[in-house]
Amino acid sequence: MRARLPDADGYVDRNGVKLFYEVFGSGDRTVLFMPTWAIVGSRYWKMQIPSFARYARTITYDPRGHVHSDSPRGPESYSPEQYAADAIAVMDALGVERASVVTLSIGARAGLVLAANHPDRVERIVFNCPAVPFGEAPDTRQSFPFEAELDTDEGWAKFNRHYWMRDYEGFLRFFFEKNFTEPHSSKALEDALGWGAETTPEVLADTTLGGLVGFDEERARELASRIRCPVLVIQGSDDGITGPGRGIALAEATGGHLAMIEGGGHGPHARDPVRFNLLVRDFFGLRPLARSHTRWNRRRKRALYVSSPIGLGHARRDAAIADELRKKHPDLEIVWLAQSPVTDVLAQRGETIHPASRLLASEAAHIDDESGEHDLHVFQAFRRMDEILLANFMVFQDLMEDEHFDLVVGDEAWELDHFLHENPELKRAPFVWMTDFVGWLPMPEGGEHEKYLTADYNAEMIEHIDRYPRLRDQSIFVGSPDDIVADTFGANLPSIRAWTEQHFRFAGYTTGFDPAETADREALRARFGFAPDETVCLVTVGGSGVGAPLLRRVIDSYPIAKQKIPGLKMLVVAGPRINPVSLPAHDGMEVRAFVPDLYRQMAACDAAIVQGGLTTCMELTAERRPFLYFPLRNHFEQNFHVPHRLQRYNAGRRMDYAASPPDAIADALVEELARPVDYKPVEYQGAIDAAAMISELL
Repeated sequence: MRARLPDADGYVDRNGVKLFYEVFGSGDRTVLFMPTWAIVGSRYWKMQIPSFARYARTITYDPRGHVHSDSPRGPESYSPEQYAADAIAVMDALGVERASVVTLSIGARAGLVLAANHPDRVERIVFNCPAVPFGEAPDTRQSFPFEAELDTDEGWAKFNRHYWMRDYEGFLRFFFEKNFTEPHSSKALEDALGWGAETTPEVLADTTLGGLVGFDEERARELASRIRCPVLVIQGSDDGITGPGRGIALAEATGGHLAMIEGGGHGPHARDPVRFNLLVRDFFGLRPLARSHTRWNRRRKRALYVSSPIGLGHARRDAAIADELRKKHPDLEIVWLAQSPVTDVLAQRGETIHPASRLLASEAAHIDDESGEHDLHVFQAFRRMDEILLANFMVFQDLMEDEHFDLVVGDEAWELDHFLHENPELKRAPFVWMTDFVGWLPMPEGGEHEKYLTADYNAEMIEHIDRYPRLRDQSIFVGSPDDIVADTFGANLPSIRAWTEQHFRFAGYTTGFDPAETADREALRARFGFAPDETVCLVTVGGSGVGAPLLRRVIDSYPIAKQKIPGLKMLVVAGPRINPVSLPAHDGMEVRAFVPDLYRQMAACDAAIVQGGLTTCMELTAERRPFLYFPLRNHFEQNFHVPHRLQRYNAGRRMDYAASPPDAIADALVEELARPVDYKPVEYQGAIDAAAMISELL
């Protein structure tokens, strides 16, 4: 799912060539992200669009030759002059008199034409890793004739028309691997390969010849000498396509400012997006226009709490920790940067939700969009959430610039942890990291490639911690060392448990409630209207929409189970993202939407049927209720981390959704109700212990 959808889109027809454009945001200022050549479209700017759309009207368009725009044939259709004229046509169609412009790679040539020949239309211009025909070329790039038949396909001989016709996919992989020279670039590479497949080698050959013929060093330098607007060149020092020398030379030729990203490759906007966005934002002078106020109170301490929206469990435990923090520091102001469904819990408690929360892109909606029938490949869904996580980090970064906080707590706030480690200079307050699992694990269906990807993600996290061990001022594991799986992080990587014991403190499990609150089950049952002779089965699937198929199947099992269990009542909790009206109904069954303090109803029920999420399963364990749990297919946490923990407590009965038709569910429910409960007691002081650890930083 995209982090931000366009506010408008359409086509501009220039001399019979249709160009697809998108417009995001509004304002007096306009930012135009120009395309590079036809190998990628405007989605290449996905890490920039959401942030810049908050500051200014932001425009992108697919280049001629790429998927949504027309692809005329012949090199003459793809000269830098044609691309520059396309930019003017898009601006004219959208009523844009002047824009701040960003270019990329060979798109710098069209940018030179645009800024030199249309100075009244360009306020400022950024050249990102410019592929201009002057400056020192990289030592590693050999030069081969583009149109000649070669006797080798090795290395840069792949940059050849005839090779493209034989093995276009091989060229794309070679080329984009040279783009992303930074370690752990698997997602950027995967995206680029997908976009490269959206055009053809024939069209790409035309675009290549169109950008080369007649655009030599003399022409490029002449254009550069006529640019009068401010210029910023952003250049990766390890650029495997043009080398850093081209960017250095263009900055000198234009009198512009050079920002060298040490260790960066040919795509800083994709691989170092926070730094890139901040450089461009500040160069364009956009951020001061967006700043509405600044808060700084030296007399009262403030904490910013960021709680993962993937499920409701984080919200309940974080609220409990917040309560304990206030007991220790009565003057502490806790402000939440949160989104639905977390905000549903917080609002009912009267917590302070920061207005910037409305700017966050929905992670829960993305997860819903990625899910199938009781199937969520959560690792791959997380990888495909990269632009959402970056967009949300940029909201956090703006907030930290505007306001003072004495502490930041992130409960599985992956965007904070990742991008702060990538940009440690941006840390402005002590940072607490909390999680209830450590280690991405591959699912068997993913094969060797997924083993590689999960190990690569784990290795990146380990490297972050090794390089910046104090960026996390506290690392808190919600549980005990025995709750950690026995696996390794991957081939040649350490044991997950040994590494976690070395780098985390353990707070014990956080249920978010005191067992004394639910000790009197009879009183709870009377409160909820459960008759003494009723057997109540609670069915709940958490805060996302992925649980809908399980709810329907369990509902189908109810008539069968009711025949086997006299007086059976089923209470189905749809949650905040599933419409109760969409679910079937039966006599003796009640369907509810969101239920506050669901743990009380868990304590009052006789049994439960749930998804495989940790929070719900552990709450049922703490309440000593029989339950069936159905891990989502391909959800590594629900299939590995959660069952490991539940086995330690001897709790619950694991079910296979694919092998559990309604009658099997009914039979399992009957058996589980008859089985004696012999669970290991669950710690209930986790919130107190976690708050004590956090308060050390206050």
